[in-house]
Amino acid sequence: MTLRDFFKNDRFARQAGVELVEAGPGYAKARMRITPGHLNAGGVCQGGAIFTLADFAFGVACNVGGQLTFSINASVNYFRSECEGILYAEAHVVFDHKKLANCEVQVRNEAGDLVATYVGTGYRKSVALTFD
Repeated sequence: MTLRDFFKNDRFARQAGVELVEAGPGYAKARMRITPGHLNAGGVCQGGAIFTLADFAFGVACNVGGQLTFSINASVNYFRSECEGILYAEAHVVFDHKKLANCEVQVRNEAGDLVATYVGTGYRKSVALTFD
């Protein structure tokens, strides 16, 4: 199984339109095109959609090393609203331990403007993931 195959099983992220762009050791980049279905009552991209994009990038960056990791804590800060275009989430694992991982994610718009930041902690299960 490939990493992409594994993350195709993330049905919620897939339904939200999140796509994996690239991944490597402790790193992932994902994107999401904002659609009318992402907009809140105020006409801007709903915070939960942005969180889903960032959380997906976090998940890929933490799991690419081959040990099943789930989020146990996450926080997000929103800096600007967006109502159209593509958002990109770039995740970097900044602390990697046999049981815990900490990851920082920046969400940016197409112009490179910072939209949100996400910091998450993952718990590493004793389940190995084998990727081709």
